Formats: sequence, C-alpha cells, structure tokens
Amino acid sequence: MEKTRDELIQSRDELLNRLEAIRKDLRGGLDADSKEQAVQLENMQVLQEIARVTEENLQAINQQISAFQEDD
Repeated sequence: MEKTRDELIQSRDELLNRLEAIRKDLRGGLDADSKEQAVQLENMQVLQEIARVTEENLQAINQQISAFQEDD
C-alpha cells in the first residue's frame, strides 16, 4: 500500500520528534556512579543506533515526499 503525501509528512514529523528526543537523551550526560555509567553507556549505544536508523528512514521519506512534489 502506497502512502499519501499527507501520511508521509505525518510520518516524517513523528520521526523528527523521535530523533529530537533521542538527541536530547544523548546530551544528558553521565551519572556519577560508575555502575550507572556502565548502563548509561550501553543505552547510549542503543540510542545511537536507533538515531541512525531513524535518520535513514527520514531520508527515505523525504525522497518520497520530493517525488510527490515533482509529480505536481
């Protein structure tokens, strides 16, 4: 099923919001407790991968939106 332009824009906006939340979490810094830091570092790696995949999805959606604009 092909998404409409409006659905793509909605998906893009959701991904942008998700990416901003991830970046905010990544800027949060580390706890003073070394055990907590270890957990936070593991979580940071996961968040970085989620951010990377989200950016790839955003790029694909932006290309699809551009294709709609070219057809107009």
